[in-house]
Amino acid sequence: MRGRQHLLEELSRELTLISRHQLVTAMRGLLERSAYLMLNRIDVTGPMTARELAEALQLEISTVTRQVAAMLREDLVERIPDPAGGLARRLRITPTGATRLTADREHYRTGLATVVTDWPDTKCTDLYHLLRALNERIEALQNTPWPRNP
Repeated sequence: MRGRQHLLEELSRELTLISRHQLVTAMRGLLERSAYLMLNRIDVTGPMTARELAEALQLEISTVTRQVAAMLREDLVERIPDPAGGLARRLRITPTGATRLTADREHYRTGLATVVTDWPDTKCTDLYHLLRALNERIEALQNTPWPRNP
């Protein structure tokens, strides 16, 4: 039992440490983390209401509302009528938002590539499968699935 407890402590420590790192160097115009996460979710799901975003990201609606206001000011998203005829307006990524999201994704991929530059593909593949399994388990326990490509 001590072995498992020790392993869980070590895993917890490493996850804490990884969360403090930013895999990329600061870049002028880089999206804020919350905007990056929200834009990624809208990109995968399609237009969403602020409430849907809050539920998907497990955030308070007030937090999402503040971030949405900032994204509207920066022309990253726009409000559109609900295509299904609902009362709530949906948030859609603007061309500016799409351009910035694409640039940020490339910047993050480049930063990650630098970190794993000397890793064999098998090690990168193993890490991907383990991280995906961890995320999917958390999502299942919290009933918050993240849409993914198959």
